[in-house]
Amino acid sequence: MAPKRKAGAASGRPSKRTASGISTPVSVSEDQDFSMGSESDPEDHDVTSKYDKTVEKFSIASSAKKQPPREGHDAASHLFTSLRDLSGEELKPDHHLRPIWLNATSGKVVLETFSPSFKQAQTFLINIAEPQSRTTHMHEYKINSHSLFAAVSVGLTEQDIIRDLELFSKSKLPESIKDYIHRNTQSFGKVRLVLKHNRYYIESSDPSVLQRLLKDPVIAPCRVEETDELRTDVAPKMGQLVISGTKEAAGVREAQAQVARQVKRPEDDDESDDEYGGRELEQDMTDLLRDEDDDEEIDQVHSFEIDGTKIQQVQERCNVELGLPLTEEYDFRNDDMNATLDIDLRPNVQIRYYQEHALSKMFGNGRARSGIIVLPCGAGKTLVGITAACTVKKSAIVLCTSAMSVVQWKEEFKKWSNINPDDIAIFTSGEKEKLNHKAGIIICTYSMVTQNTRRAHDSQLIMDFITSREWGLMVLDEVHVVPAEMFRRVTSKIKTHSKLGLTATLLREDDKIKDLNFLIGPKLYEANWLQLSEEGHIARVQCAEVWCPMTTEFYTEYMNAAGNVNKQFLLSTMNPRKFQACQFLINFHEKRGDKIIVFSDNVYALKKYAEGMTKPYIYGDTSQRERELVLANFQMNEAVSTVFLSEIGDTSLDLPEATCLIQVSSHYGSRRQEAQRLGRILRAKRRNDEGFNAFFYSLVSKDTNEMFYSAKRQAFLVDQGYAFKVITHLNGIDKMPNLHFSTQQERMSLLTDVLLQNETAGDVEDIKDDLFSDRNVARNRGRKALVKRQAGTLSSLAGGESMAYMEYARGSKTNKELAKQRNQFFRKEDRAKERRKKATASMLD
Repeated sequence: MAPKRKAGAASGRPSKRTASGISTPVSVSEDQDFSMGSESDPEDHDVTSKYDKTVEKFSIASSAKKQPPREGHDAASHLFTSLRDLSGEELKPDHHLRPIWLNATSGKVVLETFSPSFKQAQTFLINIAEPQSRTTHMHEYKINSHSLFAAVSVGLTEQDIIRDLELFSKSKLPESIKDYIHRNTQSFGKVRLVLKHNRYYIESSDPSVLQRLLKDPVIAPCRVEETDELRTDVAPKMGQLVISGTKEAAGVREAQAQVARQVKRPEDDDESDDEYGGRELEQDMTDLLRDEDDDEEIDQVHSFEIDGTKIQQVQERCNVELGLPLTEEYDFRNDDMNATLDIDLRPNVQIRYYQEHALSKMFGNGRARSGIIVLPCGAGKTLVGITAACTVKKSAIVLCTSAMSVVQWKEEFKKWSNINPDDIAIFTSGEKEKLNHKAGIIICTYSMVTQNTRRAHDSQLIMDFITSREWGLMVLDEVHVVPAEMFRRVTSKIKTHSKLGLTATLLREDDKIKDLNFLIGPKLYEANWLQLSEEGHIARVQCAEVWCPMTTEFYTEYMNAAGNVNKQFLLSTMNPRKFQACQFLINFHEKRGDKIIVFSDNVYALKKYAEGMTKPYIYGDTSQRERELVLANFQMNEAVSTVFLSEIGDTSLDLPEATCLIQVSSHYGSRRQEAQRLGRILRAKRRNDEGFNAFFYSLVSKDTNEMFYSAKRQAFLVDQGYAFKVITHLNGIDKMPNLHFSTQQERMSLLTDVLLQNETAGDVEDIKDDLFSDRNVARNRGRKALVKRQAGTLSSLAGGESMAYMEYARGSKTNKELAKQRNQFFRKEDRAKERRKKATASMLD
């Protein structure tokens, strides 16, 4: 097997696909990240710049001192920048026993997995830093303001963090790191926005912080003046809160069942009632615990009430101007105004340890803390969201990226919880259901909530219902696709007390992911992909990159199309050698009994591949009924082992039977898309215990731009510990019977068909009815209509295919007005057709 190498960027590549530095290139139509472009509202740009200043203020670079340039040169020094040069650090005498290398300039922490104290250091770093790369022998973390805020929220103090860093570090802890930790722990987590009894309070353990806020000219008028004194309460604790689906919840159910059985016993049955004095022992233990609680010092918190209509104004003032980020907590157990929802996990459901750990970060103090949970695809993100809703037990709204995922969320709620089906409603462009009770769950798409155009009557009624009430919990599925502009529109329309973001890939190519830490909350938990794979919670995957040489005729046209990005993209995707490799892999894995998904971002290529191999396919224009039929046959019908999908299947698609994935074309260098597609086969398989592997193939046309983007796409998965093998030749492909495009005539026929396609055939699919469908509406808001290029034929221009010219010039008559002036002959014919239609209907009756 040849060593892996990547083709360099071809000269003359258009700016649309040019990569600068180490950044992954982003196209103008990067719909995966829903970039609003340069035409968004000026107000949104102002808010974004304010958040940028806040992020920069809490950056570790502001505390670090610039390192002087190193003197002297050697053979390798030019390969390392000053930000990664740790050779000047003075090591401790016992540094070989300590597992951490700490970079004071960038805040990056390198952890040696072969160190004796690796597990203790890993547990500590997960609490105070964000994982960047976790390979077999080295893990890389980064300390930033959000990770320190998460550390403070789980009870770690400034002294705890500095002490443990000093303990595990190979070198002395720099003063700049200590200053950075001090500044952030003093700023973050000091003030909280809490909803209690349907009133909003600014809460803090330090009364001096609240006095500072009350002296602020913006926040002071927002206070509800009942008294000049601060309100003092007992600090919140976990108390009697039990998270559904945990072992503790199972114990509580067993105890309740035991109490119920004892109540049913006859009162005069003294012999069997308390044979061993259990009641007295239980009472003694209760009294002892109460005495211990009384001996402990009771923590107190101070607060003052603010006007609920001025929440956004207070948040922006605290986050941006005062440097005191306001975190949101929902005291749902004391919320008597909102109706309680009758929902709980089914008795036989028990969540896994990492799901329990993630939820304990959310409900650590007995309240619902807003934040983000990151779990690999197939690790149970949906169950985490359902468990959170079962714990809060208030009305919840779930936002999804597509109508398909909305249906799946509804089925998962009915599968894992005991909720009444009448208490769940879905709100999409195709189905608009209503809640009939005071409390319930609505599942809808982002696009239905953020739509700015005029709505249909029934759609407007449901939207009015959503915006007119309060919601206890908002679950944001695939939260990485929500930028600041869209999220501000969502929160401005929907009143919710706590927000939970769920994703497998907390990254974006435009680096806007940092905004979510201020808009939703800190990252509460992130699981280790490889660890879950080794434990059997997700599938073990073998990743391979298959190099497919271009045929002579295709490569000649590819070089001649230099400068035409879409044409080159289409030629490299329709490479006959790639088609043959795809056919060979499908045939090989179908014989093994695998279920195979083939991805193609290009719709023309998707149809050519699927129809050429007589396989079913789904893309954006496929009806919902046909989608459900194809997916149901794929999962249940043994005769259907392969399905072709466009990028509509990248996210929120539950196909647990899939064991093999083949990627024919992709969206440039998107790391997120590569990880999301891998997630389609990550769900643990029935054969997982037998050492069974799932397979991920990425087909790449050799010596083309695809090789350049392939390396970019794999960066995130490599950081998670996955290794990509390179396959340069598939053994046995030459002897495969009925191999497509094995003759020169077949290849030339395919090339002719490809060259006859218009320029738009090489475009990536523009999906409708999902998160990105209103992208153009928002971008073109307030502007004149632009010229639209549309594919067509000469017969269409002559009036065929029901085509007609439309008049858009202002001041002229509209087409509807012109259509009214019909000839008397045609009106007579229409009336005759209508009479014949009614006569036929009456005869059938």
